[in-house]
Amino acid sequence: MNTADFDFELPEALIAQTPLLKRDSSRLLVLDHEKQTMVDQHFDHIIDYLNPGDALVMNNTRVLPARLYGQKPDTGGHVELLLLKNTEGDDWEVLAKPAKRLKTGTKITFGDGRLNATITEELDHGGRIVRFDYDGIFLEVLESLGEMPLPPYIHEKLEDKDRYQTVYAKENGSAAAPTAGLHFTEELLAKIEAKGVKLVELTLHVGLGTFRPVSVGNVDDHEMHSEFYSLGEEAAQTLRDVKAAGGRIVAVGTTSIRTLETIGTKFDGHIVADSGWTNIFIKPGYEFKLVDAFSTNFHLPKSTLVMLVAAFAGRDFILDAYKHAVEEQYRFFSFGDAMFVQ
Repeated sequence: MNTADFDFELPEALIAQTPLLKRDSSRLLVLDHEKQTMVDQHFDHIIDYLNPGDALVMNNTRVLPARLYGQKPDTGGHVELLLLKNTEGDDWEVLAKPAKRLKTGTKITFGDGRLNATITEELDHGGRIVRFDYDGIFLEVLESLGEMPLPPYIHEKLEDKDRYQTVYAKENGSAAAPTAGLHFTEELLAKIEAKGVKLVELTLHVGLGTFRPVSVGNVDDHEMHSEFYSLGEEAAQTLRDVKAAGGRIVAVGTTSIRTLETIGTKFDGHIVADSGWTNIFIKPGYEFKLVDAFSTNFHLPKSTLVMLVAAFAGRDFILDAYKHAVEEQYRFFSFGDAMFVQ
């Protein structure tokens, strides 16, 4: 399977630079892969495609203000760090710029010395392990000094950083937002719950590797980055009950899909409370274990996320849907419009 098989033409003008004023006013392309139909809708109509007895599964991860700008006290050179994951104690894996000048032992200071870091290990592709030194509570220091790590295709400044969080974000740890969830409002979720749909939360801390285009020619040669996930016992029991009663598991976004399918694969289709690290790569040929339908945003050409959606609904149908979205001028990527796939 070739990576080029998942490419498509995308005018740069369709890449959304800012969120809409109202979260659920985005557009929604509804796909039925069995009937091979497409319907243009608005996102607040997603409730019409959810049935009483279904479970809507949401990723409650919270994006850290993980981009830090500092300098080397010995030379005054400017440094940028993007926090990826907490490895142990005050040690973090980061992406560093300019990486070539950041060797093991290099000191970095942020915010007039309120936060300091030392490079302790050099990794591939600009990765580094750093050890932070600070007074107080790390997350509070980070909230005051860090910036939201918006994707590189977004060039506009985000005026309200809460718009890069879902309304149900709770668990700190993501380097990027689970963007399919950005469309939901508290009011819409209340209406969905009142319809008899179970609202279920899990956690997957999103790493940047999920969003990168695949750089190898053969899809099978691509290696996924690992991300931490967790599904609690109460959530697992709700999902078991929904399945037993004939309801559907409807995932919000590819991160929820990857968590559920990791568990489904690990436990032979059974729903079990679990946590750990996953590098699951869902591509055409994969047999879904738990997920019956999902919402998702429009993704980067040749990305693992396009491949995941194609695994569920078929490559040709999904590429036709993307072609339709381009022709109808849907907004793409993090702040863009959504699809509902069943």
